[in-house]
Amino acid sequence: MILRKEMAADIEATTEVTIAAFKNHPISNHTEQFIINTLRDADALTISLVAEIDGRVVGHIAFSPVIISDGTKDWYGWGRFFLLPDYQKQGMLWVIVAAVAMANGGQLERGRVGRTR
Repeated sequence: MILRKEMAADIEATTEVTIAAFKNHPISNHTEQFIINTLRDADALTISLVAEIDGRVVGHIAFSPVIISDGTKDWYGWGRFFLLPDYQKQGMLWVIVAAVAMANGGQLERGRVGRTR
């Protein structure tokens, strides 16, 4: 598996991955791809990565800035990690999130990647 920055040429593939990942999910309103596209269009994806296997995009993860309720800044939250159904439930999510957190000097905590300073 290769984890790399998302490129403009990947957008169609990441949209397809997102749709497929939630097609049969019981608590999805099937709007996840629109949320990601809106964040992308607003230039609010600080980190946007794709997981690629054998030249095929099989996953997508994105991080956006968040402000903690006490006003603390410089934190990044991640939305769901989208994987094609054939690659789900294999532990790929936690490997990728841990790699991103360590590469950015942050701490891995449930639901967020820590400060990057």
